[in-house]
This record gives sequence, structure tokens and C-alpha cells, in this order.
Amino acid sequence: MIKVIIERRIMPGLEEEFEQAAQEAMRVSLGIRGFIGGETLVELGHTDRRLMITKWRDIRAWKEWHSSEARAMAMQRILPLLTEDETIRIYEPGY
Repeated sequence: MIKVIIERRIMPGLEEEFEQAAQEAMRVSLGIRGFIGGETLVELGHTDRRLMITKWRDIRAWKEWHSSEARAMAMQRILPLLTEDETIRIYEPGY
């Protein structure tokens, strides 16, 4: 199993629109093979900052989702709402 951490910064005033777009993207990912689950966190005192933590069966499942048409369509709604490119980090369990 891996965890993918995605950091996003939202343009001020567009937080509600972002939430709707992000929820739709999460709904789409629920049907993706290899997706285990995820959560979105809002940084205290910074409503424009989001941290998404998602769990995937393996790196292959994540890469398939990341390069999929379904994700590209979801990102068409999300990207215009961001102030900068999202940051993606991938983690595996420590031993």
C-alpha cells in the first residue's frame, strides 16, 4: 500500500467552488481499481490550503489514476481554482 499526499492552494474566495470540484473528483476516484480511501484536511487558520491524503493498493494503481482521462476531466475543474501547481508526494510504509 502507498499513500499519496497532495497539497493545494486555492484562490481566495473560491474555496466553496473548490470543495464542490474536489468532492466530485473524490467520487470519481471511488470507482477506480486500487483506490482504498482518502481524506481532505484544511490547514488551521488558512482556509486556502488543502492537504489530501489518499491510499492506494500500489504505485501502479496510482499511476493509472494519475494519467487517466477521468482524473484529467476532474482536474479541469480544479486547476483554474488554484494559485499554484499542486504538490504531490508518494509514501510507502516504513520498515
